[in-house]
Amino acid sequence: MRIGAHVDRADPLAEAAARGAEVVQFFLADPQAWVAPEERTDTAALLATDLDVFVHAPYRINVATLNNRIRIPSRKHVADYAAAAAQVGAKGLVVHGGHVDKGHDVADGIANWRKLFTSAKEQFPLPILIENTAGGDNACARKFDALARLWDAVGEFNVGFCLDTCHAHAGGEELLGIVDRVKAITGRIDLIHANDSRDPFDSARDRHDNIGAGEIDPDLIVAVIRAAGAPVVVETPGGAEAQKADIDLLRGRST
Repeated sequence: MRIGAHVDRADPLAEAAARGAEVVQFFLADPQAWVAPEERTDTAALLATDLDVFVHAPYRINVATLNNRIRIPSRKHVADYAAAAAQVGAKGLVVHGGHVDKGHDVADGIANWRKLFTSAKEQFPLPILIENTAGGDNACARKFDALARLWDAVGEFNVGFCLDTCHAHAGGEELLGIVDRVKAITGRIDLIHANDSRDPFDSARDRHDNIGAGEIDPDLIVAVIRAAGAPVVVETPGGAEAQKADIDLLRGRST
């Protein structure tokens, strides 16, 4: 069982070591900005590491939206970040499932996801890992009925899936048996984001908490990890010390 954390992008290998991590995830630039991936000086070290490396795409990306001012740069950013992530040896680029605005049909957002792959000039150099999201009635990957429709549209393109436990809980999907339900739709789970939730079930609020400090029974998170058999990343608050405690807890109870 390989478990690690989302860390600051400045020196992810040092941050991983401070947490005793076997998996590391980080951004390649400011996640709140429309900016290109930053040049890195640690590419050789990242390529040589025995850690599982994942890159999280910027939050502003929304492939599904019908708003051209967001969708068009989103497509370009997915391509640019996928190329940059592959250059540092990442096993996948995590991209949120996105949503359409109120009054629009989720089917249009799903169609836009398909266009991301069919209109790409060439195949992406690593798997795009679509992540389930916590909020929005018009989301493409919050409720699993929408996720099934999304997978019907994009599954043929070797798309991967990232399951976030906080997002599922806050999004109204029970964690008990969730791995089987996801795999029945996607056939795969490539990465687990193991996060507790500060908010109640189906709250639609995306606020992570440390394992055991929030609203989710830690045994449910451990059960998800065991059933999925995928690399695990904690995206929890508190810096290295708190994340190391989360990793140690999960590692101790998952083996």
